[in-house]
Amino acid sequence: MKQGRFWLMAAGFVVCILIIWGISSAFNKKPAVLSKATLGSPASTSSMNGEVPWDYQVQQAKVGDLLDGDMVLLPNNERISNDQNFATGDQVWVLSYMQATMKTDNQGKNDVTLSQWKPIKTFKTKEEAEKDAGELKIEIKTDVKLIGVYKTEQDGKFRYFAVADLPTGQKVKQPIPEERYVNFKNKKEVQVVLEEVHDYSNFDQSMAKFRGWAE
Repeated sequence: MKQGRFWLMAAGFVVCILIIWGISSAFNKKPAVLSKATLGSPASTSSMNGEVPWDYQVQQAKVGDLLDGDMVLLPNNERISNDQNFATGDQVWVLSYMQATMKTDNQGKNDVTLSQWKPIKTFKTKEEAEKDAGELKIEIKTDVKLIGVYKTEQDGKFRYFAVADLPTGQKVKQPIPEERYVNFKNKKEVQVVLEEVHDYSNFDQSMAKFRGWAE
């Protein structure tokens, strides 16, 4: 009798352990949808909050003072590393970078603060500088969601606008002619030209800027 009671209690204990283990596994198991592809990355964020690359420019400058391995670029007195051993008085081509601090509200409106131009690299020729700049600013065509078109009237004159949703989550509003208003009226997607501006120190971080309609 005692032996039967012992085995009954042991069986009950094992069942309890199995139930607890099952509940623990259910809570710890990650859903299949949380794969690397769906978790996202900095390049696929839906909003552009924080610091993002904004633009690059190539300009000619003159080397001024040499300071401990650096040089001063004239006329703006900007200090940069003298990697190519330029001398005072040399003419150089300078690749400069502008950054933006962006805040996007719940309605998709952007508050943008632009930085000053910052020289990041010098070159002996304009062709070398423009080649580097061209690899950091890339123009592409892509389809985007058309939120809608609308028109306003003032003093009997109409103005037409289109609002599109960029891949970054930004919303852009652009004036359009009446012909494009009619063409876009019943569309859900349209093709646009975007300029991808990549960060020179982290190419995967980029900013997509609207550069026109592709249709």
